[in-house]
Amino acid sequence: MPALNNFVAVDWRSGADRIYFFFKDTDTYSRFNIGGDVPNGYPASTDGRWDTFTPYIQNLRFGFTTTSLGFNTRSDEDIAWLFFYYGDTPAVCKYDQDTDKVSGIYALADTLWKPILPYFDKIIAGTWTEVSGHPFLFKFILNDGHYLSFNYKAKTLTRNAFGQNRLGALAPYKDRIITAAQNDRTFADSYWYIFLTHNQYLVYNIQADKLASGPHTINESNWPGLLRN
Repeated sequence: MPALNNFVAVDWRSGADRIYFFFKDTDTYSRFNIGGDVPNGYPASTDGRWDTFTPYIQNLRFGFTTTSLGFNTRSDEDIAWLFFYYGDTPAVCKYDQDTDKVSGIYALADTLWKPILPYFDKIIAGTWTEVSGHPFLFKFILNDGHYLSFNYKAKTLTRNAFGQNRLGALAPYKDRIITAAQNDRTFADSYWYIFLTHNQYLVYNIQADKLASGPHTINESNWPGLLRN
């Protein structure tokens, strides 16, 4: 069974919900359809698939999707924010999921994400939390047992250890987290799939701030096709 190690998971909300997995060691990616599987033909080469972002996939660090936020230009806009290194510069790609094209590539320091810049090298996953009453709140998991809470509208950012206010159930796994992606089942019930070493994952309920289940072993029953070579 292949080991899942150097990869990044990114949620996708345009059309049917899915998660994309970018395998950086092989320059390939897979598409997992929520409630389904990885279709035939995956993993596929990234070459030529991701518009002008393709050359930078090797440098991808983490990513997540936002929908219809105040800084988007269309009321129904689905955007994947892909954070990466452009040479030695922390950068972000704004990828329009509705057109399947890059809208822009920016130095992180020139964007609304500038407050996370001091922690860029430590961030291994991020998500739009969509917690009721806090529509502008984002969470970022760091590689040292801490997390960031970032409110882009209020321009506030805090760093806390797992268990300080939230994410306490992740503390035992702090040294094993590789990447994570959200499945926004409903506005009041979104799950964060947190992928660990040894081909395992956790299911974390974001709104309830609790571990829903896991760790589970990735196999053909729960992630059909994901381990396909």
